[in-house]
Amino acid sequence: MPRTRAELEQLERQTLAPYAQFSADSRGRKYKEPPPEWRTHYQRDRDRVIHSRAFRRLEYKTQVFLNGTGDHLRTRLTHTMEVAAITRNIARALRLNEDLAETIALAHDLGHSPFGHKGEAVLDNLMKDHGGFEHNRHSLRIVEELEQKYPSFPGLNLTWEVREGLVKHYTAYDHPARRRGFKARNSSLEAQVANIADEITYCSHDLDDGLDSGLLSEADLERNVQLWRDAARLVRSQHGSLPDECRRYFTIRTIIDMQVKDVVETGERLITRAGVRSADEVRLCPTPLVQHSPERRKQNAELRRYLYRNLYYSPVVNEPHIRARQLLRDLFAYYVEHPRALGEQARKRIRKVGLHRAVCDYLAGMTDRYAIQEHQRIFPARRAPGRSQTAGRR
Repeated sequence: MPRTRAELEQLERQTLAPYAQFSADSRGRKYKEPPPEWRTHYQRDRDRVIHSRAFRRLEYKTQVFLNGTGDHLRTRLTHTMEVAAITRNIARALRLNEDLAETIALAHDLGHSPFGHKGEAVLDNLMKDHGGFEHNRHSLRIVEELEQKYPSFPGLNLTWEVREGLVKHYTAYDHPARRRGFKARNSSLEAQVANIADEITYCSHDLDDGLDSGLLSEADLERNVQLWRDAARLVRSQHGSLPDECRRYFTIRTIIDMQVKDVVETGERLITRAGVRSADEVRLCPTPLVQHSPERRKQNAELRRYLYRNLYYSPVVNEPHIRARQLLRDLFAYYVEHPRALGEQARKRIRKVGLHRAVCDYLAGMTDRYAIQEHQRIFPARRAPGRSQTAGRR
């Protein structure tokens, strides 16, 4: 006989820690629906995220290098898949709800604009008099409003716990965790795991992409980054001399393993010390319980400083984004002046959210390549963002 939702929920009770978020205890959805028959609520949410148009568009959105720069470099989609994998590993080790944690990880970057964080900064500046733009809040708007797949409700109608996990800043007036008689100071442990897995993922794969592009070198990393030095020494002691690509892969894999081990051990210690007995007790804790150890935080900060100096602000990475930022400004100004040029759904939203927000939503939903194509169509004489030859190596 197939395993029913009720049986899956009972299995959670038997295997997860008491402070995990149980799917049977979900605060539900904004719009009432019949419950799934063969899936838990969070498994349904995961499937809805994967089948969304916003998720598919991540394939053509920038992670670090402008999308299309090189076949082996990360995109926002491959980044998201790696975050989800690390999230599941940590959640499983801490006996948390893997389905909820994975769903938050898969949805966490749905709201990213084209051209990565630099594109986000442009939209935020353009919207400074109209509420600003921040990709975490926009992820929430996508799943609550902008996806149009179902006849009975807007958005994806995800559970409260997934929506809670998408917004990291608790000052937002529309944060799902704001409820009468309960002043949450944190999100679920599953959301905390997805958040720290995001940090682990981008640090490790930005190293990989930086080395693959030739902008970073192993020798320089070993001189300047303690985390790399420790991992490289461990790989040499265990495997001796390895071919270049294999050595880089094993070193980065070792860094990920070290990071995950540190999070699991530190998280277990902090959870035990806090004495939490339920998911809501976790939400009342003044600080996150899923953290790196102080020494690991120090090493991660050193790595981030190194990446900013040597990768993120490198001319090879940054110069195409300078032109991309101007491209977004051009498109924003054009659509504000010519709202009839917007897509049909965006035009319909003008009356509800205002012209500037409708234009911002339209631009935020674009992939890198579609934004470039639109700019070339509207402004054929202007130069599009270039593609680095250095970063195109295989």
